[in-house]
Formats: sequence, structure tokens, C-alpha cells
Amino acid sequence: MMRQAESRGLGESIIGSTEGRPTIGRRCRNLLERESTAGVVCALPFIIGFVVFLLIPMVLSLYYSFTDYSIVAPPVWVGLRNYVTMFTADALFWQSLGVTVMFACISVPLRLAFALAVAMLLNRPTPLTGFFRVAFYMPSILGGSVAVAVLWRRMFAQDGVINAVLGMFGIETHFSWLGSPATAIWTLIALSVWQFGSAMLVFLAALKQIPTQLYEASSVDGASPWRQFSSITLPMLTPTIFFNLVMQVISGFLAFTQCYIITQGKPLNSTLFTMVYMYNTAFTYYQAGYASAMAWVMLLVIGAMTGLLFATKRFWVYEGNE
Repeated sequence: MMRQAESRGLGESIIGSTEGRPTIGRRCRNLLERESTAGVVCALPFIIGFVVFLLIPMVLSLYYSFTDYSIVAPPVWVGLRNYVTMFTADALFWQSLGVTVMFACISVPLRLAFALAVAMLLNRPTPLTGFFRVAFYMPSILGGSVAVAVLWRRMFAQDGVINAVLGMFGIETHFSWLGSPATAIWTLIALSVWQFGSAMLVFLAALKQIPTQLYEASSVDGASPWRQFSSITLPMLTPTIFFNLVMQVISGFLAFTQCYIITQGKPLNSTLFTMVYMYNTAFTYYQAGYASAMAWVMLLVIGAMTGLLFATKRFWVYEGNE
């Protein structure tokens, strides 16, 4: 009896000592019910994708940029040789960079101008406004596809649609738009400008945020439509213009599909974009280390262009609280 009492008392003391502690199941339940845990679980796929598909490749490419790496053989450390060769002995790199800068500096302003003009037209409510918004946005969805690039190449071929249309107006021509260094780059610029749908939607959303009272007050004061555009619409749109400008400049420097499918950099490398040259260097000539060095130089160039835009922002962007 005494032993049973002692064992019962010992068990009660152990149970009593654990009553205040939550069980493992309760701890897990409490952990899963926290908002921070839910946030981590929801963000985990993005975090894994960022680390596996972006962060690790970036670190590897930085390492490969200091090596002689041919993909099929282990990398050999060469230090700064790739960068020295690029800046001092690779004229084709500088030519491709010049072509890319020209493409971005011409196509981006034209695309933004077309996007703003179409957005202002679509800002007026009509029964077919929804249809036209979808129709004008479709090129931005399809424009980067291989099929559209192939179609564009056929349109500007010597026996393509463009020459046929010119022939309908009495302009007989068998000119090869893609075979001349003077016109080949303009076909790629035209394709880029045609893809203005994404910028148009951003402009359209910004136009709807401008208070109508400003236009009503200016109309009472006798302001013309041009004066309303220059004094109200443009200043109120400058933050949106800045956003679109930064995004489109980055996109212009990263252009690849248009050149690779339509011209392959021909003729005479007059349409050779830096991204295409980088791709050919890595996967055609098997110089992945040198291509990695070019990638990091392009990253610095894009960063410098973006930094320049941000440096000039305070001179022309209306923030609304000034």
C-alpha cells in the first residue's frame, strides 16, 4: 500500500509539473496559427525560386566572368583577362553596345509617345472602348513571341507584304529591308514601337487619376485643349512617364528576340544587340566565361542609365507634394 501511494504521488507530481507546459502538438498548432508563419509559407515558393534561379546563377556568373570557361570543360581562373580583352581588343562588343544604345534611345521615346497618344484616345468612354483596349494591348502579349518575329521577318522580306502594299500605291520596289544596314535596324525599332500596350495601360490608369475639376476650371478660364494638355495632363503624368521610361529603357537594353529571330545581327552586324552577341559567345563559340563578363558589364551599363534617370528625376517629375 505504501508503495502504491508513493507511486501515485510521484505520478501526480510529474503530471502536475507538466500541466503548465504546452504539448508538442499545441506548440505546432500555435506556430502555424501565427500570421508571420503564414506569410513565410506563402512567400516560400518565391524565396526558393529567387535563390535557385536568380541568386545562385548570379553568383556563379560572377565567378565565371573571371575564368576561361567553355561549358564542356572545367573553368580555369584567369583574373581580369576577360574584362581587359573586352575593353581593349573586342571591337564587336563596342559595336553591339552602340547598336543597343541606338535601339533603346530611338524605340523607347517613340513607344512612350504612341502609348500616351493611344491612352488619351481610349480615356474617352465609348461603347467600343473595352474592345480597343484589348486590341491595342494584344501586341505587347504577342510581340515577344517567336511566331510574331518570324511573321515580321516575312513582312519586310523582298517579296513581303510591305513591298506589296507599296506596289498597290504605284511604288514598285523590290527593296530588301532586312538586307540593308541603313534600314534593317528600323524594322526592329518598328516592331518594338508596335508593342506599346503595357505602357499604354499604365498611362490609361494614370489618366483616370487626374481630377476632372482641374479641366473644368481651366475650361472656365478659357484654356485650349493644348494648354490643358501641357499644363495639366503632362505635369500630372510625369511620375507615370518616369516609371514607364525606366522600365522601357531596361527592356530596350535587354532586347533579344527581335534581333535573334529576324536578323541574327545581320547585315554587317548593324543589328547585333549586345544580348545576342553575348548568347552567341556563350553557346555558339563556347566562351561562357567571356559571356559572363559581358553580362556583368551590361548590368553596370543598365544600372548607370537607371541611376542617371533617377538623378534627373527632381528636375522634371512632379511629385504632388511640392
